[in-house]
Amino acid sequence: MAKRDYYEILEVTRTVDEDGLKRAYRKLAIQYHPDRNAGNADAEEKFKEVSEAYQVLSDARKRSAYDQFGHAGLGGQGGFSGGAGGFSDIFDNLFNDIFGGGGGQRGPASGVDLRYNLEVTFEEAAFGTETSISFEKDVVCDTCTGTGAKPGTNPKACATCRGTGQVHFNQGFFTLSRTCSDCGGRRMVIEHKCTTCRGGGTTRKPASVKVKIPAGIDSDQRLRLKGEGEASEVGGAAGDLYVQVSVKPHSIFQRQNEHVYLEMPITIFQAVGGAELEVPTLHGGVSLKIPAGTQSGEMFKIRAKGIKRLNGNGTGDQVVRVIVEIPGKLNAKQRQLLEELEVASPKGANPAVEAFRKKVEDLPNK
Repeated sequence: MAKRDYYEILEVTRTVDEDGLKRAYRKLAIQYHPDRNAGNADAEEKFKEVSEAYQVLSDARKRSAYDQFGHAGLGGQGGFSGGAGGFSDIFDNLFNDIFGGGGGQRGPASGVDLRYNLEVTFEEAAFGTETSISFEKDVVCDTCTGTGAKPGTNPKACATCRGTGQVHFNQGFFTLSRTCSDCGGRRMVIEHKCTTCRGGGTTRKPASVKVKIPAGIDSDQRLRLKGEGEASEVGGAAGDLYVQVSVKPHSIFQRQNEHVYLEMPITIFQAVGGAELEVPTLHGGVSLKIPAGTQSGEMFKIRAKGIKRLNGNGTGDQVVRVIVEIPGKLNAKQRQLLEELEVASPKGANPAVEAFRKKVEDLPNK
């Protein structure tokens, strides 16, 4: 009987990427897993079939040969393999999280990772800073030094799992592993528990850590402080501390990546006649020339006055958008001067106004 197409078995297209292939295999392997289909020979056969298909397509060399020549291109390499890279490895890698399995001996679980939300000012994010943060976390118990056992006593290897933290059992043609229920995967049993931590090996205490904020950091970025999370119960490595950064809004500046944006109001007289103005930047005041006839909304770039790029490769720019402020109230003298200015304006002085007027005149219902 001819073998079915591996892509068809896994219900994927021939262009599927590695992640898509893995998701498809997990879905079908769970569906046909012998634990869920006890006594169902057809399900067991399909389970073998999807596993064989995944074993081939997850191997770049085998997949290339299969894509070019089909099953014939595998030269007998398409079936289950008991060695390294074979079916047992695939099962261990993909199903440990589903069935609580895991081959071999496991060490104590790591401590819990922590998250700290840190708000910094606009300037601190731009130039970097160092600060201290305080919080509470589980630390190694001082009384038992983390063993969980009463001083003067020691934990003993778990008799059920023989100190491995795992119990193994056979299921069909492969072996499953689960966390030992007697020791909880810790590999040790504590007969005389520490009275301070009650056998957990950790106690809750205040902690303080210095955090270096790099120049150029932005909101929603985070810093990892390895080993500054909570201590593990009985002998594992400490977790990590993740500092989630948020940047306070600035009163006049806005930010887009490494560039700083500023909206600056100018008077109608500065816009019409031109002016040289001092513009605030994060790096201090900078002189900016406003040419005569500047329109409201025009933007000017001041190079290298933005924020340092987080990777250290250069500094962004500052972009200034000028907003021409029209006086809300005019006295009689000011109104008269403006009227005289309009009358004295040469043809073409207001091209946008004149172009609009021409379009209105050309309307068919005018």
